[in-house]
Amino acid sequence: MRVENSTVLITGANGGIGKAFVTELLHRGAAKIYLGVRDPQTVKSLLALSSRLAPVVLDVTNPAHIEAAAKAAPDVTLLINNAGAASFSGVLSAADAANARQEMEVNYFGIINLAQAFRHTPAFQNGGGVINVLSILAQVTLPVAGTYSASKAASLAITRTLRAEVKPRGVQVLGVLPVQADTTMGAALPEPKLKPAEIAIDTLDALEAGEEEVYPGALSQAAAQAFKADPAGLQAQFSTMVHAIS
Repeated sequence: MRVENSTVLITGANGGIGKAFVTELLHRGAAKIYLGVRDPQTVKSLLALSSRLAPVVLDVTNPAHIEAAAKAAPDVTLLINNAGAASFSGVLSAADAANARQEMEVNYFGIINLAQAFRHTPAFQNGGGVINVLSILAQVTLPVAGTYSASKAASLAITRTLRAEVKPRGVQVLGVLPVQADTTMGAALPEPKLKPAEIAIDTLDALEAGEEEVYPGALSQAAAQAFKADPAGLQAQFSTMVHAIS
């Protein structure tokens, strides 16, 4: 799928990765970009970049927001599910399951909610596309982010399911599996980290190349190669990080 002249809706547009996507989409000639955010005030600086940008109030867990967004953006050809939630806790280290539920609501059910709401838009017709921003933790679990890892594993599974459903009609579904990024959400995670721009550039390159999954940046590619070579060994390495994040 080509980005040039596309009409895009991106959720979580006010985050570090979201902003990087917007910048790169503009650079590649997207015709219009809907900025899905809970508070439009958080994208005021982005809106100053181009008249091709339009804010859409969108909490991916709010049915009323989702319905309104689908009505406001019926011309979307590329849907980018980028909104995310992370609590950085394990099972016994969490006081209760509230954060785990929120991660599933945003990271997993958010993808389902948006797919169902936008199923009749051009994004889900021949030539359309969907990008789901996942995590390498969909494949290997980090105990200090155990419930987040679980939500991303579920998100990877539903991404592959959605791809199988829509591939016959000519729709591309791209799963993005980065390692930790240099963003506010990833501030507590250890270095080294990916730059958000690396994620955006490599992801859109993969989209335009017709790929199904991408590990953006050299760090993600190294992790993917390690997982492919010795998944149990990589999991053992990650499993030592039980108390690394305070």
